[in-house]
Order: sequence, then structure tokens, then C-alpha cells
Amino acid sequence: MFDTQAPIVAAPMAGGPSTVELASAVSEAGGFAFLAGGYKEPTALADEMAGLRARGRPFGVNLFAPGVMEVETDAFAAYAQELGPEAEAHGVSLDPEPVIDDDHWEAKLRLLHADPVAVVSFTFALPGPEVVASLQSVGSRVLATITTAEEARVAQEAGVDGLIVQGASAGGHSATLNPHRDPEDIPTSEAVARVRRQVDLPVVAAGGVDGPAAVDELLAVGARAVVIGTLLLRTDEAGTSATHRTALADPRFDRTALTRAFTGRPARALVNGFVERHREAPTAYPAVHHLTRELRRAAGAVGDTDRLHLWAGTGYRQAPTGPAAEVVRWLAD
Repeated sequence: MFDTQAPIVAAPMAGGPSTVELASAVSEAGGFAFLAGGYKEPTALADEMAGLRARGRPFGVNLFAPGVMEVETDAFAAYAQELGPEAEAHGVSLDPEPVIDDDHWEAKLRLLHADPVAVVSFTFALPGPEVVASLQSVGSRVLATITTAEEARVAQEAGVDGLIVQGASAGGHSATLNPHRDPEDIPTSEAVARVRRQVDLPVVAAGGVDGPAAVDELLAVGARAVVIGTLLLRTDEAGTSATHRTALADPRFDRTALTRAFTGRPARALVNGFVERHREAPTAYPAVHHLTRELRRAAGAVGDTDRLHLWAGTGYRQAPTGPAAEVVRWLAD
């Protein structure tokens, strides 16, 4: 599917960790890499695409596909009020009016039509068959990120070329098409097996990859490749913030959990005070993301790990420092 030496794929990690340098290092080591299109202005994404293309390696781009974006205004306002003390700790004000956007969806699609890449993947929702076909017509393979066999069947009907099956152990946002639903807590290998029993499409596995044994297990159940994200967060080329890097190695953070507290979508993070204090956050993405964004920026700037979104998969203790190429070689060997 990716025409690479190693069946290792660098996940698109929006918000900073995915960089041109990281993608290039993974590609040069024999893997395949995605650029994260989420949370980026189209011009910034175009610049990254040009920078990576200049290095002569094929790559993919991931987009956040807009789904149903409903906000219960009373619940949102109550959550904004609940977060007041958190914001005051950093001198930040919170806007109680929900902000909803589609992350420059149409502009990014126009960019990928005008400047095609090898692979386009989608997260959070499934685009219509006409979008899938239009990207295929300019030479891109199209992958849908899904979490269940039922979602896989819907993606197949949309005409995608393959699936990224994300297990519940993956760090960061869950790709579930229903943000009100927490992903079922089963091994990624079982999620892959269920999908393969229902859908005849190439499958890539994501979630819980903490070493070569996990790669072996996922390939053994039929995955064509495995996606790594958390294992790359502390590498030299990743754009992970210093605060996030520190937390990943801090023994005080001894577990991860799914939370909606930071963005209004289920996402796996290290359990810190913010996660514990706000267990009943509303399901309202991207409104909650915009609500907490300045607070999270302020927390990160001063090293406040108690209020920062510390995305991490269950294998975060195995995330090494050093060159990303060494991680790819370690897994591939």
C-alpha cells in the first residue's frame, strides 16, 4: 500500500509533534510518513508539503473530516464556567460562546487536488464518495480511519482504498465516527481481526504499538503495516513540546485514560489533574477544543503539566529519545 521497505507508518500527530523533519527521517529509514493537516492553515500545510516533497520521498496527508458538529449550549456554558478557576490560574479568559469551524476543509481539499500526494487519510468522519473519487482521480490513494467493523463497512461503501483500524489504546484523539461513544477496550489485534472478517480491504493497524512484538502480532492478524505515534513523541525530529516530553518520562504520570476534557472528543492522554477534575466534559468538538486552546497554550508555555493535554498511547513508557530512524529500524528489525 505504501511501497516502502518497512511496514512502519508515522502517524499524523496534529498540534505540533508531526514535522517535515520527522516525516523525512521516518521515510529515509524505510517507513512511510503522514503530515498532519489538522489545525493548520492551508498555506502552512502547503509549505510543509513542498518542504517534504523537495526531499524526494512519497508521503501522505491526513485531514480532519467535518462530521456532525452539534453543541448543547447550556452544557457548554456550564463547562466554560466550570473551567473558570483553571483559566484564572494562568490569567486566561474563556469565551462562553461556542466556536465551530470545519478546519478549512474545502481549501485543504482544493490543495490536495492541485498538488496530489501519494496517500490521503481522513479522521473523525467519512467524506462522501464524490470526495473519495475526486482524490483518487488525481492519483492519491484514500484511507479512512475507523474503529469498528461497522464503520469499516460504511467506509468501504464510500469507495476508499484501504482502512486504518485504530484500537482503543492509541494516543490522542479516537477516530470513532460517533464521538459520544468511547472505543471498545479491546486489543488492536482483535479490532483488526473483526474488521478483516467483515470487509475485504487492505488494513493498517494503529494503537498500542510499543515494540517489535506488537508489530509482529498486528502483522500476523493481517495488517499490511502498523502506525506509530507515541513512540515518536520524544524523538529528536518530533515537534513535541518540552512540557509534553518531560511528562512522558515523569514517573508521576503512571497511566492513561480517555477524556473529553480538552477538546470534546474522546482522546487518550496521561492522567493529570485536569483530566481528573473534569470527567464530565460535554461531547462538543471542536467547540471545547477552541474553548480550552488558550488555556492549554498558557499551560504548555510555563511547564504546567497539570493543565496540558498530554496525549499518549498505552505504550508511552517505551517511547525513546534519539533519532526517529532508530525507532523505525528497531521495529522493522
